Amino acid sequence: MESITTDEIRLQELQAFDETKAGVKGLVDQDFTNIGKDPNARQEIISKVREASEKWGFFQVVNHGIPLNVLQDMKEGVLRFHEQDTEVKKEMYSRDLTKPLVFTSNFDLYSPAPLNWGDTFAWNMASNATKPEDFPVVCRDIIPEYGRQVMKLGMELLELLSEALGLDPNHLKDMDCYKGNMLLCHYYPTCPEPELTMGTAGHCDPTILTMLLQDHIGGLQILHQDKWIDVQPIPEALVVNIGDVMQLITNDRFKSAEHRVLANNIAPRVSIACFFRADLRSQEKLYGPIKELLSDDNPPRYRETTFVDFVTYFNAKGLDGISALQHFKL
Repeated sequence: MESITTDEIRLQELQAFDETKAGVKGLVDQDFTNIGKDPNARQEIISKVREASEKWGFFQVVNHGIPLNVLQDMKEGVLRFHEQDTEVKKEMYSRDLTKPLVFTSNFDLYSPAPLNWGDTFAWNMASNATKPEDFPVVCRDIIPEYGRQVMKLGMELLELLSEALGLDPNHLKDMDCYKGNMLLCHYYPTCPEPELTMGTAGHCDPTILTMLLQDHIGGLQILHQDKWIDVQPIPEALVVNIGDVMQLITNDRFKSAEHRVLANNIAPRVSIACFFRADLRSQEKLYGPIKELLSDDNPPRYRETTFVDFVTYFNAKGLDGISALQHFKL
């Protein structure tokens, strides 16, 4: 019998994906509202989450329970914030991303990495110092409401991902994988020469997982088997991607996918990323490969680190195209 080459296996996988005619969205396209009621539906979703997390590191979720009007209001609120008078935004401008609310541009501005064509309004969701009146007037109501909704969905996803690993549903939650969450509201202005820059350069997120709401403009791409693939915008969908720290604690079982955002000369683009991550104020809690996933045949591939040390290293090197995980390998 002739052996099958790696290229042939890759071609078979690509053809199988192509024949679904469902795109990346189809990797996970189930009704999350029934996962607690129907055990069979839950197991089917867990299976799809597992497959997407192991092979792609990305999937889109629809029928997730967040009302469409909340998603739309959030995108419009972020657009209003970024397109308001510059003098108003200047009052919130800072390079200190530990503040509760910050307007900034290029978090890695002073790193060797190239600059990106975009600005960001960030909310540290874990901060107890944020009061309702602290939010910008133009999006004061919708940001906290969206934050509550996306947090609830994210907690369900942490349960599904735990079960996909063969662990107790509360395992990732018990690791405090959400106590340092951050909401990043990105704005990519229309670019006169998009071929000369990137909206955001290729990178993996320094998170457990990221939940992204994108508008209709498009431009998000993921790198899969050395090929950049468009993640087509779907009005009611949230894009979920596995972060570097999830790859670290699963000992490479779940893959952190590299992604980027193209600049465009059509219209401004808005996207909202919720970073699920541990509390950056905790200097003691260590994150390493989960012991229940290890064996003689699967020894730890990464050293333990605090979440703050991982993020500090990531931010210092910037989006330079080199995986931060390399720094933590044994």
